Amino acid sequence: MKKGATKYIYGTAMTAKSALAAGSLALLLAACSGENSAVTTNIGAVQTMSPTETTNQLLRPDDLPKALLDGKYKEIYARFNQPLKDAVSEADLEKTGEEFTNGIHTFEKSSTIQLNGYDRRIWVSDEGNKGLLGMFDSDGVITSIQVQELTSSPETDSKLSKHKYALPFEGDWFVFWGGENVLVNYHYELEIQRYAYDFIQTKDHFSYKGDPLKNESYYAFGKEIIAPADGTILSVVNDILDNAPVGVMNPNEPAGNNVVIDHGGEYSHLAHLKKGSATVNPGDKVKKGDVIGLTGNSGNSSEPHLHFQLSDGPDLFTARSINVKWENAMKPTQGETISSAN
Repeated sequence: MKKGATKYIYGTAMTAKSALAAGSLALLLAACSGENSAVTTNIGAVQTMSPTETTNQLLRPDDLPKALLDGKYKEIYARFNQPLKDAVSEADLEKTGEEFTNGIHTFEKSSTIQLNGYDRRIWVSDEGNKGLLGMFDSDGVITSIQVQELTSSPETDSKLSKHKYALPFEGDWFVFWGGENVLVNYHYELEIQRYAYDFIQTKDHFSYKGDPLKNESYYAFGKEIIAPADGTILSVVNDILDNAPVGVMNPNEPAGNNVVIDHGGEYSHLAHLKKGSATVNPGDKVKKGDVIGLTGNSGNSSEPHLHFQLSDGPDLFTARSINVKWENAMKPTQGETISSAN
């Protein structure tokens, strides 16, 4: 997102730390860079629902965009949880809604994430220049609502990598961040990470089973990560502790344990690996599919996952991200489960 763009957030997207206190994990994985040029308004919210309200009488999650376009602010406001109502007046909602929807005719759903007890949905306007995000609890009560201008980078969006790449893992994985706007891929606003992905594993809409504070509870933790294409190992970091308990992050080592592979002028970065799991050394030649390490939770990471991106240089924080030309014409997008078998 370009500097100066404005987004309005009613309700705070939960952090790992606050969510863990409630017994379920955050929906948002940690940013690797911590940078954000947007001007934001954040108003805290937690899950509550009036005992007199019933789901079939009130707005359903999928009704939110049309209700906003139709100016049904009273119905939307009735679906806010109580702390959100305490912080935001119906008049505030109406003023923001009228400004935001000006010029919009329709919304199309962009992604849905139902994970760890939360339901996060994103819609994009017909012109593609505005986005709407709603977060709901298990009863469909609105715990967060965000409207935002969206900007695109058509020149780099359309310029794909010169090589084709396979997925850097086996089996089914969930795309937590991935896509070409900042709502489905928070990396997008930064040129150095614009086409990065964060991948996790899920079962029955959860990324873990058991104690959410333990790395071993997460389905992704310890899974093999493989080379997405032939290349030469350029660098390896292998000695950073995995964050424990889950939710405690290490911003001093943003990428955590990581492997960088030179594919001939294009560099794949595989980050947040498990401590001591790297099976390669600088100078090693690897073939597509060779194991290079295991998924971990090291660095600026809020739960076990893989950060993957291609760059035009070996330094993750100075090179420019490259849009990946995936094998089989794949185009992984937030909310999708992708499989190496496809």
